[in-house]
Amino acid sequence: MAPGARVDRFEIFFDLVFVFSFFIITRTTARDITGGALLHALLVLAVLWWSWVVHSVLASRIRLGEGFVPVLMTVGMAALFTFALSLPSAFREPRGYAAGPIVAAISYTVIRAVHWLLYLHAVRDSPNERRQLTRFAPEVVVSTLLLLGAALIPPILHGHGSAALIRDGLWAVVVLMQYTTGILAGTGGWGVASAEHWTERYDLILIIALGESVISVGVGSNLLGQAPTGPAVAAAVLGIFFTAALWWAHYDMIGPAARIALHASEDGPRVAMARDAYAYCYLPMIAGIILFALGAEQIVRQITNPNVSNWLPAIGPGEPLLFGGVILYLCGNMLFQLRTLHTLSWTRVGTVVLLAATIPAANRLPALGALALLTAICVGMVAADVVVFDEGRRALRQLIFEERTSHEAHEAAWRARWHIPEEPDEGE
Repeated sequence: MAPGARVDRFEIFFDLVFVFSFFIITRTTARDITGGALLHALLVLAVLWWSWVVHSVLASRIRLGEGFVPVLMTVGMAALFTFALSLPSAFREPRGYAAGPIVAAISYTVIRAVHWLLYLHAVRDSPNERRQLTRFAPEVVVSTLLLLGAALIPPILHGHGSAALIRDGLWAVVVLMQYTTGILAGTGGWGVASAEHWTERYDLILIIALGESVISVGVGSNLLGQAPTGPAVAAAVLGIFFTAALWWAHYDMIGPAARIALHASEDGPRVAMARDAYAYCYLPMIAGIILFALGAEQIVRQITNPNVSNWLPAIGPGEPLLFGGVILYLCGNMLFQLRTLHTLSWTRVGTVVLLAATIPAANRLPALGALALLTAICVGMVAADVVVFDEGRRALRQLIFEERTSHEAHEAAWRARWHIPEEPDEGE
């Protein structure tokens, strides 16, 4: 992995399969939104996200689209796709030896095995990195065994009230162990060769997740297969507007400035920032996206239901999920900003407080009114950012322009050797 490397096409191909898992989590939870279903969704997301973190660490070390690596990665992608397909039945009531939980556990084991084999190959000539890798060996072995236990034990205890509790507890232990190991293992022996590759990798997965939320709302609601109505069109437009505002919240200033901050750091501090800000702070942002996609789907379904008056207050958990998901997304983004830039924007803090304060009012509004209220708050946050931080935004844009201009000049100078005519031999 060269220091100036960028994300290659095979990595994006893998991302599409990975984000399909987000879609499956959303679709499975939307069938019956309960506290238990939301807990299961967050547990699966946390386990899945850790495999993504491991994958991103591997991708920062070797190119995934070169040599024999794509062959093993294709095996991992097939396992990931199978894992996603098995998620709808991973937490069903155990009756006999249900295939879903077992397939999920085995698929996850294959994913981790592929990552482990590839990383062993990548660090074969680095004793320090091999020692660091052994610190993660207990997590890999124990987490896969616990997931196998979560698949096999509940059917044995079927009929006992503790079966589901043991299954959920094992999944929770896996999550706790994985993220604790990431902190306890430390940063020694690791390195982030290309800050550009690392930041681009995570920015791409976040924007694909935002796009998946739009797809989920469109597929899960009644927008498809119906003649467009005024309320349906209004709901679709509002959904795009508030999703674009959340895109802006990260990609306008915070994301680009964090990229520069990671470039400016070196060695251990760079690894620590990459771990804390991207591997950990992105998780609540992704979880927030899934939650507000669930809420938006519930609201849009009610808006497009011809048997429900658009003037009646919204029913169900749509509004709390919608507002709560956006709050979680913004809180994760503020943690990301605090870790990378050591600052907090009062506009974001004010937006989170305002969203939390307006949830009771949103529950009494019609569904379209609640969606309009959320959109107004999110767009208002963007407008406040543009006005209040205008000078900082201009300075950041100028710095990025100068950086790219200098980078292009260096590249042009290096490539100039391709155009230098060769000296003829004396004998010619």
